[in-house]
Amino acid sequence: MSAVEDRLAELGLSVPEVTKPVAAYVPAVQDGRRIYTSGQLPMVSGELVQTGKVGDGHGLVPAEDAKKLAEVCALNAIAAVKSIVGDLDQVAQVVKVVGFVASDPSFTGQPGVINGASELLGKVFGDAGIHARSAVGVAVLPLDAPVEVEIVVALTEE
Repeated sequence: MSAVEDRLAELGLSVPEVTKPVAAYVPAVQDGRRIYTSGQLPMVSGELVQTGKVGDGHGLVPAEDAKKLAEVCALNAIAAVKSIVGDLDQVAQVVKVVGFVASDPSFTGQPGVINGASELLGKVFGDAGIHARSAVGVAVLPLDAPVEVEIVVALTEE
C-alpha cells in the first residue's frame, strides 16, 4: 500500500473502484507526466449519493452536505488517477482542481463547497496536495448531481 493510501486509511477512507463513465469518455488520461481526470460525481458503489441544487432552504442540498459530496468526488478522482499510475506515491503534485456546484440562483458559497475536495487532497498528499483551483456555480450537472470535481496531477520523474 502507498503512503497516500495509508493516510487515507488513517482518515477511515480507502480508494474506491473507479466509477464507470456515464457517457462516451474515460475516467482519466495520461499525457506525459500529467494525468487529467474526467469530472467525478459523488458516486459510491456505482450510485449517486445525493441529487439536487445546493443552497439554503427547503428542498436544497445544504452547503455542508455538498462539501462532503465534494470530498467523495475527490476520492473518486484519486481512484481515477490510481487506475492510470497504479502507485499513488508517483503523484508529485496536485496541479489543478476544478469544481462545479449545481447552485440555487441565490447560492454564492461554491468555494466553501469545493473545499471538501481541496482539504481531502491536502490531507492525503500533504504539500503535494496544494493546488490551483476553480469553483464554479452551474445550473445543472449530469444525473442532477450537486457537485462535480476534476483534477490534474503531475507525476514524479521516472
